[in-house]
Amino acid sequence: MIDKATALQTILQKLKKLPMDHAIDLRTYKRNRSVVIKRVGEDEFDVVENGFFEERFIVSHSKMKKLLKILFKKEFPRSTKIRLYDLGPVEADLHIKRKKI
Repeated sequence: MIDKATALQTILQKLKKLPMDHAIDLRTYKRNRSVVIKRVGEDEFDVVENGFFEERFIVSHSKMKKLLKILFKKEFPRSTKIRLYDLGPVEADLHIKRKKI
């Protein structure tokens, strides 16, 4: 779990090092909303939002910061902690069931 205040920089650093076709999963504390980010190209990411809204984005690393700020406001409005999972080589639109509290 990471603080929401420092999550943006932590996630951007993690995305720089993320291997091709690997994904990370960002979830709320209750694990009921998620944002899955998968590296699909050298400078291209597939972002799947699954929570209040269900959308899919294809963005470059340079536009990722702005998109993450928007998604944090939409999907994690009252969260102070964000769960960060490294999924490994997986499809971005795969709905992973995490245990509910």
